[in-house]
Amino acid sequence: MQWTVRAGRPDDAPELARINVDAWQHAYRGIVDDPVLDRMLPESRRPAWARVLALPDPSRVFVAVDGGGEVGAYCAVDAVREAGDAHPDLNTGELVAIYADPRHRGTGAGHAVHEAGVRHLVEQGFRYAVLWVFQDNTSSRDFYESHGWRHDGLVHRYELGGQELPEVRYGRFLPAPRRRVAAGRG
Repeated sequence: MQWTVRAGRPDDAPELARINVDAWQHAYRGIVDDPVLDRMLPESRRPAWARVLALPDPSRVFVAVDGGGEVGAYCAVDAVREAGDAHPDLNTGELVAIYADPRHRGTGAGHAVHEAGVRHLVEQGFRYAVLWVFQDNTSSRDFYESHGWRHDGLVHRYELGGQELPEVRYGRFLPAPRRRVAAGRG
């Protein structure tokens, strides 16, 4: 399947909210308590997505769309949100969220938006990036590790609906942005 990646737009908010809830209910069943997952509604997440999609750089959401315009996955990146997650010497970005529509897992949509998100962080001048993932989410951890991310040893507890869930932090160094050579120079 071929995916085209583009920047998210305000009118993507309903679809991102739907994918977010579907992905949580699919990927986190057995990790997050069922009643918490069963109460999730896309409608409650639309306003937050509308706000995220309107944020200025370095914040950006990328979506992978198929030939018919259907969104298969999304990735949100930004400057690191928590000061304690910043690398002591390098400008640090964050992969805030990446989710694939469960119907499109394994089709390359997640890979496509991941690569766009990482490129954007590089273009914004970040040299290091972090992300957080549930410790028991082995399929996502495998995905991140296959894309160059490494667990740095930090674990914290994320509280959700009265449940404490261990999250692990991953990090990776980012390459320096490529310099463009002016035409006629050499």
